[in-house]
Amino acid sequence: MSWEIQKLENVADFCLGKMLDQKKNRGEPLPYLANVNVRWGEVDLADLREMRFEQHELERYGLKYGDIVMCEGGEPGRCAIWKEQRSSMMIQKALHRIRPHDCLRPEFLYYFFLYKGRTGHLSSLFTGSTIKHLPREKLALVEVPVPPHSTQDQIASVLSAYDDLIENNLRRIELLERSARLLYEEWFVRLRFPGHERVKIKHGVPDGWKRKRIDEICQTIGGGTPSTRKSEYWDGGDITWVTPTDVTRNNCLVLLDSEKKITEEGLKHSSAKILPPNSILMTSRASVGFFCLLDKKACTNQGFISIIPNTEPLRMYLLHNLMNRRDEILSNAKGSTYREINKSTFRSLDIMVPSIDVMKSFHKITYTIIEQTKLLQRQNQKLKQARDLLLPRLMNGEITV
Repeated sequence: MSWEIQKLENVADFCLGKMLDQKKNRGEPLPYLANVNVRWGEVDLADLREMRFEQHELERYGLKYGDIVMCEGGEPGRCAIWKEQRSSMMIQKALHRIRPHDCLRPEFLYYFFLYKGRTGHLSSLFTGSTIKHLPREKLALVEVPVPPHSTQDQIASVLSAYDDLIENNLRRIELLERSARLLYEEWFVRLRFPGHERVKIKHGVPDGWKRKRIDEICQTIGGGTPSTRKSEYWDGGDITWVTPTDVTRNNCLVLLDSEKKITEEGLKHSSAKILPPNSILMTSRASVGFFCLLDKKACTNQGFISIIPNTEPLRMYLLHNLMNRRDEILSNAKGSTYREINKSTFRSLDIMVPSIDVMKSFHKITYTIIEQTKLLQRQNQKLKQARDLLLPRLMNGEITV
């Protein structure tokens, strides 16, 4: 199949976002996307920052439905399509905004870049030896197929069907996790747990509940990275190796896996220990206070405190208790270069331990919710695999739609 080929500069407008400069920026504070907010196929709106924009800058740096946002540095080429998830969204200089001309459907161009970026076809355009960049002048030279509109629509329709299912599952996961958080607040913040009417409460503490230290109810384990990063420590590794970005960029409370793997020899040269499934991970350095449950055995780098409860009924209560105390945890993090909460400080924190019956009931309900989210996450993994198998064949014209 033969499609017309054009350079990107001939079929789209594109620009970089605004430079962050607190002294020079004027105007109205508006939210903006930075490099960290753009993932492969997704836009993360959980931790947005604001910058001042003047009226004449709104068109130049603002996003419209169908714009493609692409990372200029860090992991150049990483991209997502903007679908008006939030109004008045701007972009920072670390991102390209690509707006196709009428000859290209935005969804088709997005999937083209997703294919090219994920398969490394853009790497020849990168500059920089340590930190890679994709400059505007290099991006302009990317050759883009321009099939008929009907073909573009059909290809985008097939691929977006997968992405729509993935997004729907993510919304369901979010609702499930929110229901568990609300249940925690109802039972343990408002103290409306089952049978609370018959329990005496003195000084805000229900009868049978006890105040303890963290280290009395769980093990706390640190991670570690080999001091010498030899390739044989990583090449062919099969032990899951978790870094803080795996957790901070994870859309769900359960972490199924990590792309990074370490060998047994590499693990011997680090202080990291293999953690059992369902261990609670807490980021403890730089990005402090992000949590997840491990789905499988894994080990972590030094950016974590991993938590293993002494008894199973404690697990879900402990996880939600800590998530609900993120501000307190952050206030105990120290450091001038980057913030960190050390194990001794964390271990000394107080925790209110409910009666065993209440904890068992909470664990039973919320762990069922966790199992449902795992099922949805695994469905999404299969959907992404199926989409990614189709993607190159559709983009190369090998499959007619």
